[in-house]
Amino acid sequence: MCFSTTASFGASAILAVAGIATLRKVETPAQIMFASIPVMFSIQQFTEGFVWIALKDPHSNDWQSIPINIFLLLAQVVWPVWVPLSILLIEKNDKRKKGLKILLGVGAVLSLFLAYRMLFSSVSAAITPYHIRYEIDFPYRQYFVIIFASYFLATIVPPFISSGKRMISLGLLNFASFLITILFFKDYLISVWCFFSALISWEVYLVMKDMAAKPQLFAPERSSNDAYQPLT
Repeated sequence: MCFSTTASFGASAILAVAGIATLRKVETPAQIMFASIPVMFSIQQFTEGFVWIALKDPHSNDWQSIPINIFLLLAQVVWPVWVPLSILLIEKNDKRKKGLKILLGVGAVLSLFLAYRMLFSSVSAAITPYHIRYEIDFPYRQYFVIIFASYFLATIVPPFISSGKRMISLGLLNFASFLITILFFKDYLISVWCFFSALISWEVYLVMKDMAAKPQLFAPERSSNDAYQPLT
């Protein structure tokens, strides 16, 4: 499969439709952030469409950095906080919320670090040849494993902690896309994984639909003395 300007703009359009459908499922303010994930990915893919245009245009030096920085801001700074926080807001189980708060803390620290890295480092991108490779000229590459592990914890693990069973499907799909990207598109991890994750965010609609139909799945655990059985 080739990735291109058309693929980015096409994915953006599909996700915009998914985003509208998902937001219509919102029943409480706490659900808005999670339901907005497809819309956020739509914006991100729309931005990368302009990255493709800028990199192909020899006269784009004056504005090329704008879409590149917006894309990286969303990919590296926003998502490590957005994912755990959005799931935390809809979670009612106290034990699971504690785990999500830990992951949110990891994501927040990582986001601040990556924002600092973007602010004080040279950022660039290049097409080689059917994917976009993003580069941030940052000297502390010995911390790559820690950064990578923190990003993994903040963006992939939260769905597995959630009470909602449909969240597991979302987590598994995202994890599968991560493995595929590592195995076949390692040099283009930021761009390709975000593309796959964007398409997978259609699953967010199904989570919202499931949440509306089975709100008990997101209910807090009850003691053995309560009329309802505890969540397992």
